[in-house]
Amino acid sequence: MADEHARDEALRPLAPGTLLELRSEALTVQVAPEAGGRIAQICCDGMRWLCGPDEDDAAIAWGCYPMLPWAGRIRGGRFHFDGREYRLPANLAAHAIHGVGFTLPWEVSGQSAAQLELSLQLPRDARWPFGGSASQRITLARRALRLELSLTAGDQAMPRPVLGWHPWFRKPERLDFHPSGHFPRDGEGIATRPPAPPPPHPWDDCFINNRPVRLYRAGQGLCLTSGCDHWVVFDERLHTTCVEPQTGPPDAFNLDAGQRLAPGESMTAWFMLEQVASAHALP
Repeated sequence: MADEHARDEALRPLAPGTLLELRSEALTVQVAPEAGGRIAQICCDGMRWLCGPDEDDAAIAWGCYPMLPWAGRIRGGRFHFDGREYRLPANLAAHAIHGVGFTLPWEVSGQSAAQLELSLQLPRDARWPFGGSASQRITLARRALRLELSLTAGDQAMPRPVLGWHPWFRKPERLDFHPSGHFPRDGEGIATRPPAPPPPHPWDDCFINNRPVRLYRAGQGLCLTSGCDHWVVFDERLHTTCVEPQTGPPDAFNLDAGQRLAPGESMTAWFMLEQVASAHALP
């Protein structure tokens, strides 16, 4: 019954709720703590870079939201840990996708003109049996936005989480992305090993990448960097492209079975979005 209630939960509308705003000379950032602690919009010199809830209000399909304690799909929601099988609720067709943080309300734990801190107590129930806590720091500079995620295990060990971000960018005119490999997808669209050379477009794939990624649109450029070495790119839609840094691959609890986060142990990730000078954008 719980699985049936959760099925396709990721496609249900999610209202932004109260928006908090950060401003610098060139950037305006709106944050929606009640809607999964996500960034609702990024404006560079007045131009919107993200698809907002006014364009697609499905929980999975707008803004830039944190993904944790997993990113991408967990096949059938099933995995083994410490000799026991677990089954997470399927929230997109047959699979569990993008963790629990992107639909839960986050608490505001600190705020200034250029920085916002959010926190989330992870559930300890069928949605995620291991508990733990997460935090975000969103920091705005003159022409850059730095995002930081942290997850700490509680009194119980858990499969090593995957942290990441899922920005829905308005369609760029050019995407400069040069990965070294990718995780092939099987017939269910789930990432598999071993890595292989990158395939041709269109993409809905997880790549191995350690280089900056650049997007160009309407005379502006955006440079993306991260400490993450896994990047999912989804460019199959006509009006949006997703470029998602994350600390591990989709289905990581199965692909990297046995990796763990010990009680009280923490892991962190960061993601930087920086406006590129117009001289480097498209002519």
